[in-house]
Amino acid sequence: MPRQTNPNDGTATDQALADHLDMDIGQAEMDTDALQALVSGLDGDVSPLVSSVLETLVAAIDDLHERVTELEADLERTHEVATTAVGDAATNNQRLDDLEAQQETTRDVAKSAIAKAQQLEADTDHQEDAEQLPEGIEPSSSPLDFFANCRQSKVKTMFVERSNRQNTYRAISIAKRWPEFATTRTDGSGVFMTKADLQTALTAELGKEPHRQTIKRVWETLVDIGGDDVVEKTRQVGRDQTQTEILAMDMKTAEGLLEKRYIGLDLLENSDHKAATGGVTPVVVESSP
Repeated sequence: MPRQTNPNDGTATDQALADHLDMDIGQAEMDTDALQALVSGLDGDVSPLVSSVLETLVAAIDDLHERVTELEADLERTHEVATTAVGDAATNNQRLDDLEAQQETTRDVAKSAIAKAQQLEADTDHQEDAEQLPEGIEPSSSPLDFFANCRQSKVKTMFVERSNRQNTYRAISIAKRWPEFATTRTDGSGVFMTKADLQTALTAELGKEPHRQTIKRVWETLVDIGGDDVVEKTRQVGRDQTQTEILAMDMKTAEGLLEKRYIGLDLLENSDHKAATGGVTPVVVESSP
């Protein structure tokens, strides 16, 4: 008959051996040095075969302990490398943003310095007309074109903080954001903006839905300061579609709003009265032939 085995026999045998060796087999971690000393002290008490097996087991346990220690160290190093890599990536991204901002600032400073040097050469009579602009700097074609090309922080100070004309500042800001909110004509000849487009742009500018009266006033302000650059007209795509009011600019005018050509010329200095009264811009506009 087959030999019946008891699953508890192995446990009992292990426990018996542990009791004979005065060991606790339930301990979490075995001190191999103490175990080696114990095995060495068994000379003569156990057979050479048992002694050899115990020596092998002690060595294997010792090797396993060393391997576990190495793996734990490797894991720690991997964690440190990963943490450092994530930190370096975040730092590099921040440095890239800082460098881009510095590059933009440097470009403005350089452009301002060159413009001021040219202005000193041209401004012999301290006149602010088209003939006295630095060489290569085009005169403005409208008040909108002029203020859009000045430093916007100064434009905001003039219209918002000094003369309480927030809608004028809003009109200038939105006109400069035409690449975001205006529609470009299919032939590329110009751009136009509907009142719905203006409402969307004002929402982005204000951070909230604008009042209907604000939309109306900004629209009228764009017509007023736009001069010949901004044309108010109606548009109808099909016969069944109702006519839509639009503000249109040709592409050259629209692109001219983004040139920043008066930054650094200080043309807004001492011109508060002109801006507040809605008079001519500090730069004389060239007359059309």
